[in-house]
Amino acid sequence: MAYNMKDVFYLDTSVDTGTGTTQTAAVLDLSSYVDPIARGRAKGTGLAIYKVHFDICDDNGNQPVAASATGQFRAGIMSISGLTSGTVNLNDNVMNAANDLMIAGVDFAAGGTAAGDPAPYTFLEPSIEVPYVVVRDQVTLVVHPITAMSAGASVKVRLECAQVSLDQATLNQLLRTQTV
Repeated sequence: MAYNMKDVFYLDTSVDTGTGTTQTAAVLDLSSYVDPIARGRAKGTGLAIYKVHFDICDDNGNQPVAASATGQFRAGIMSISGLTSGTVNLNDNVMNAANDLMIAGVDFAAGGTAAGDPAPYTFLEPSIEVPYVVVRDQVTLVVHPITAMSAGASVKVRLECAQVSLDQATLNQLLRTQTV
């Protein structure tokens, strides 16, 4: 499969931050797109994620976070199994570019001027040339508050992806690297 209109489709999910410092997550089930078992001549399939788009807006989901809001968080999409949607408790050294399970991530700091807050800082993202290929049955959007938000925000993510066939060696390598 290639990055083109015929093969690429979109998946999306979202998480509301609330006003506390609790880590929250939304699980996106990929089981209908991923089959890591090669059967006979049929190759295993993975989900190539080419681009990840983050949108951070107010808790109504239609406006930017208010300029008067304060708070800071890190959000990321991860190929991590075993989490459920809702409250999670990840170790401190998980949401960073050195983690093989991290697909894309942004930092957000509220509290700008009346002209608006600075855009979120993207610290990791896949590319069209080198997509992140998921071979597990879920990806998870995680929001890790650093400083509690004074007003709730909604973190929305859209993935541009395509199903890809994988040879056995590539599939085995991906299965090893995507294990917690």
